[in-house]
Amino acid sequence: MYSFRWLCLFFFLSLSLCVSAFNIPRLGTLQRSYQHEPETIISPSSDEDLKTYYYTQRLDHFNYRPDSYSTFEQRYMINSKYWGGAKSSAPIFAYLGAEAPVDEDIYYVGFLRDNAPHFNALIVYIEHRYYGKSIPFGSWKKAMRNATTRGYFNSAQAIADYAAVLLHLKESLSAQNSPIIVIGGSYGGMLASWFRLKYPHIALGALASSAPILYFNGVAPQAGYYYIVTKDFKETSKRCYQTIRKSWSEIDRVAKKPNGLSILSTTFKTCKKLSQSYELKDYLDSIYTDAAQYNQPPEYPVKVICGAIDAAAKKTHNILSQIFEGVVAYMQNSSCYDTCSEMVMPIGHDRNDSMFPPSPFNMKSFVSECRTLYGVLPQPHWVTTYYGGPDLKLILHRFASNIIFSNGLRDPYSSGGVLESISDSVIAVSTVNGSHCLDILEAKASDPEWLIMQRKTEVNIIKGWIDEYQADLLALNHA
Repeated sequence: MYSFRWLCLFFFLSLSLCVSAFNIPRLGTLQRSYQHEPETIISPSSDEDLKTYYYTQRLDHFNYRPDSYSTFEQRYMINSKYWGGAKSSAPIFAYLGAEAPVDEDIYYVGFLRDNAPHFNALIVYIEHRYYGKSIPFGSWKKAMRNATTRGYFNSAQAIADYAAVLLHLKESLSAQNSPIIVIGGSYGGMLASWFRLKYPHIALGALASSAPILYFNGVAPQAGYYYIVTKDFKETSKRCYQTIRKSWSEIDRVAKKPNGLSILSTTFKTCKKLSQSYELKDYLDSIYTDAAQYNQPPEYPVKVICGAIDAAAKKTHNILSQIFEGVVAYMQNSSCYDTCSEMVMPIGHDRNDSMFPPSPFNMKSFVSECRTLYGVLPQPHWVTTYYGGPDLKLILHRFASNIIFSNGLRDPYSSGGVLESISDSVIAVSTVNGSHCLDILEAKASDPEWLIMQRKTEVNIIKGWIDEYQADLLALNHA
């Protein structure tokens, strides 16, 4: 599993989004592992401004077989508090849900809510099929029971779902002239950019935050992700970086002892005794990558980990004890630590200057795992065939418009993102210190100036799209 370093979601886009059968991290707008200050998640039903609806969605948008006309109920939510109404052609901000129930994103992804008053915009959140309450076949168990039912679980079907919901919404609100801006982060950011490319008649523009759309079919460098993780740690503390780098061989050394796995289990307080050393390596790998990916102010989790590791070095020369102190600081003190984490991180690492041991991606191994666990075969070339990838700058320069690709360069996924503007309207907005999807999270008083300016830039670009649209609409009505 340790060498199985590609987010299964990527290759399953064309056949089945990966659930957490692999004990590795995953893409996501929100950080899953780090314990922030206590916060209460408010359920959508408790928000007076948010109304929940269900759209009877078609199971298969691309086939004429009888079973393709089966349906399921897809959840979406609307906040009309700030909307200027259909008569004024006020815009619609649509958040495209990704690989999780949409509930938490509603409250943490504040970009729509923060900017809707200025635009008099309607806010819509649409849940991704097979997640939350938008599950076909009546239950998750039935939806995932075999390769046939899982076959409807892919990105092409998902963005076709969003198209159907948004067209239904415009019709029901008599809002045919209201421009739609689609917004998403991480995998959802990829969906937002692809939606604009595939459905330009529905979405006027897209904000794709931290969307690693180049991590397919060898377009982006395989080791790019882990290179940035290493860079983040090395720049935070060279001593910490060196300790982590040494720790892998130390784990191997201890594991080879007659009772080595027991020693490792005791040292790291694992909830279950380790059966292989790679379980611990996977766990530590995912902690470091998660911390780097979501290295957000004011906590800066990489600094938290390195601060604890460096402080421990003054008390003990035992490298693994130092590493464990980093785990405690990051995950917070607990009676035990579960190495079967739901965190995901992809790709291979094979650079000499990486703080991780060599572990290149192995396509043969990946295919074997997918066949064993899911009974289906990946299609690694389908994403670039369907959405594009190679020669992206050349093709999109003339073909595409009105897409913002936003990235923080401390985010390891930025190594697979669009970091240079492709045209006047396919624009890259990046910040040196930004992390994964930070720009679309709720604005806070403590936000640094560079983050405030990044969001302001994005808002001004969107305003320009809407102003141009309104001018075109006015000209057509008076023609």
